[in-house]
Amino acid sequence: MRTQFDETIDPALTSWVESANDPATDFPIQNLPFGRFRRNGETDFRIGVAIGDQVLDLRLAKLIDTADMNALMGTGIAARRALRLAISRGLRQGSGRQDVFRNALIAQADVETGVPCRIGDYTDFYTGIHHATTVGKLFRPDNPLLPNYKWVPVGYHGRASSIAASGQRFHRPHGQTSGPEDAAPSLGPSRRMDYELELGIFVAEPNALGEPVAIEAAEERVFGLTLLNDWSARDIQAWEYQPLGPFLAKNFATTVSPWMVTMDALQPFRMPFQRPQGDPEPLPYLDSPANRAAGGVDIRLEVWLQTARMRTAGEPAQLLSSSNYSDAYWTVAQLVAHHTVNGCNLQSGDLLGSGTLSGAGANQGGSLLELSLGGKQALSLANGETRSFLEDGDTVILRGYCERPGFRRIGFGECAGTLLPAR
Repeated sequence: MRTQFDETIDPALTSWVESANDPATDFPIQNLPFGRFRRNGETDFRIGVAIGDQVLDLRLAKLIDTADMNALMGTGIAARRALRLAISRGLRQGSGRQDVFRNALIAQADVETGVPCRIGDYTDFYTGIHHATTVGKLFRPDNPLLPNYKWVPVGYHGRASSIAASGQRFHRPHGQTSGPEDAAPSLGPSRRMDYELELGIFVAEPNALGEPVAIEAAEERVFGLTLLNDWSARDIQAWEYQPLGPFLAKNFATTVSPWMVTMDALQPFRMPFQRPQGDPEPLPYLDSPANRAAGGVDIRLEVWLQTARMRTAGEPAQLLSSSNYSDAYWTVAQLVAHHTVNGCNLQSGDLLGSGTLSGAGANQGGSLLELSLGGKQALSLANGETRSFLEDGDTVILRGYCERPGFRRIGFGECAGTLLPAR
């Protein structure tokens, strides 16, 4: 991981794309997140970079000669940084490439964004220790964390085919459930639908089968981060997850934001990775001086809810909770190192989920399971509605951004999804 800043994140940089100079934008010239988009009437996706309220078509800007995001992601770290530098220099005030780049811009409002790349495999981790502790207390009050939690990054393999970009609309899933008073399980729509506030980690350069990635080189294999909502059917999950973990409770929908914020753009917001006093130190393959010095990332995360009644009344979404990625128990580098230590070959475009990212406070839960204490304490909304779990028509919006004095604020855009009635 980098320890020194480069010119692309210089806070003094401004762009000739005026909307990129707005202090409130998620996409100043210091960000330059990558994604895929297509214009109205097009069937194929193009590769673009978000800048202010515009998208720069990298092919039209004569910066790349491919429409394959995974191929671009798989190039080495030096090539990816050279491309980022060329984009930055072309978008700066006074750039000699302004005329070429201007013809490659299109308003974000006029395009459809998709999943940022072709996702082959998806692994979801469990790095949010506050989430793990709160949920563990619901089932094991005296022993909320299982013995392996502080030693190994816990994860499971998810379903890549049902991952979609922000704006995803999906139906309430069916599955088996069984309550404490039921003589036998039954099949029906989930009655305890939930969201999970997460970050997604996209793999860049692949590693060969049988060749682990050392923690010192792990972040060079990461292209960038997105917001991720790992929708969960809690009643289905409670019945099916033992002994092998989630299955139908998770594989029906996952939503990601359409823009990948690169690790280079996040450099100003790095912070030390520290374990609480008394916790075990990571095993050597999960530890390095660089990871200790700057393995954490200061990313503020938010969950917003807009119910169907709010939409009908023209009311905005309501903030439900906020937390910070800096509270995660495992870092990006540790997840990559652990995932490959057995020789697993990650591919360009593979997605790793962070797991639910909650804060320590009672109002910082990254899921309704936490905020409602397992459904026992409903949340009161500003319009008089209440929620223990999601209802049909609810739209959940995840937002994330980084701020630090002396640097430009950068954001991740929105990750929005809407729950539809069961079929």
